[in-house]
Amino acid sequence: MERVADRIKHFREFHDTVPTEEVVKQTDKCMSCGVPFCQAGCMISGMASGCPLHNLIPEINHLVACGSMEQAYLRLAKTHSFPEFTGRVCPALCEAACTSGVHSTPVATKSNERALIEYAYENGLVKEEAPKVRTGKKVAVIGSGPSGLAAAQLLNRRGHSVTVYERSDRPGGLLRYGIPNMKLDKKVIDRRLALMEKAGISFVCNANIGKDIPAEEIMNEFDSVILACGASNPRDIKVPGREAKGIYFAVGFLGKVTKALLDSDFEKVPYQLAEGKSVLVIGGGDTGNDCVGTSIRLHAKEVIQLEMMPPAPKERLESNPWPEWPKVLKTDYGQEEAIEVFGKDPRIYQTTVTEFLKDEKGNVCGAKLVSLEPKKDPETGRMNMVPVKGTEKTIPVDLVLIAAGFLGSEKYVTEAFGVETDGRSNVKTNPGEYATSRKKVFCAGDVHRGQSLVVWAIAEGRAVAKEVDLALMGYTNL
Repeated sequence: MERVADRIKHFREFHDTVPTEEVVKQTDKCMSCGVPFCQAGCMISGMASGCPLHNLIPEINHLVACGSMEQAYLRLAKTHSFPEFTGRVCPALCEAACTSGVHSTPVATKSNERALIEYAYENGLVKEEAPKVRTGKKVAVIGSGPSGLAAAQLLNRRGHSVTVYERSDRPGGLLRYGIPNMKLDKKVIDRRLALMEKAGISFVCNANIGKDIPAEEIMNEFDSVILACGASNPRDIKVPGREAKGIYFAVGFLGKVTKALLDSDFEKVPYQLAEGKSVLVIGGGDTGNDCVGTSIRLHAKEVIQLEMMPPAPKERLESNPWPEWPKVLKTDYGQEEAIEVFGKDPRIYQTTVTEFLKDEKGNVCGAKLVSLEPKKDPETGRMNMVPVKGTEKTIPVDLVLIAAGFLGSEKYVTEAFGVETDGRSNVKTNPGEYATSRKKVFCAGDVHRGQSLVVWAIAEGRAVAKEVDLALMGYTNL
């Protein structure tokens, strides 16, 4: 990996693909395992343990250890649509469930996966061929994120004619405009999209279904429709002064940066968005961390990141045993870079904003903060984070990025297609199924399950493809 002091000077990917010798070393380590939880993909204590795609990790690693890289890739490709994406941005549920991780470091499955798919590309093994026979059925996929792309890939292979609609100017969804280029180089997306287009999948950009194009027009033209348009309704911070200029939702800000870079072929960095500014990031998680790393690259004067909850423990608690997902403190690349540049971790825990301050021009110039403490609600028994009197303070702020998560699907889409939603505004289906309340309309990914991981989106995209194929043909071989 590139040194922190060097990588903050650019927006290129800073994680390297590990050499084959290291991959073989890691796969050898896997061979002594007797209980491969890594591929389970099951729910334990409400958290996923192991790969939701059920990648056959021990089999893949065995083939790599034997020197059969081509066969290892073919085995991976049986269950996985886009290893090049998860090999870069997945939190590696497989590694968290790795049996080796009980007493030592887990097998580096994520970096192994990236090395394997890059080997496959370099050696011409990654192919997406047009089907020899078409079924005559037409499928529309609304959204070109990981779930939409995975569904489109399998349905096209099956012989259906697939058109993917994307409201942005380029396909990729949150892969394109929600994840910064230093984590996922957009050329990686374009490389895969070129193969999919060559195989016969059509992409229509700048097409906002439900606004620019009526949903009924899509319904009349296609035999099936898949809603894969994400959970892009951001959670807001409703406090006095919210209307001030200079307050943005995190994904919108990150997308604006990426678009400026892509439009100029990385010749023009939009420094004006954060240069010399005091940046306040509200919210943790991957998106909050991406805001920290991006602000640093845009020459922010300082970056503060607020988290409402207390910090997680540094090591597993007895109440969080393996193979559960480890709820431990994580210092990600953005925080590492803030420590390098500013000399301290940007995160302030158990703190929230009570008001934004504006200057005479209406620009945000400060934020009032208050500390929080956990208190049990006597009626519900739930623990709530409540303000602590006497802890109020005001800090100078020039730019605010709200990374407080998402509330589910966007109402204009669900209303346009006339599908039912649940109490969290996700598109409603029967448990374990993908058909919506409206005939021939299906859903997958974040629009179905709420804000989640790329690997879950791919898994749902593959699953909905099978269900759509069954509905169209009466049987399925997907």
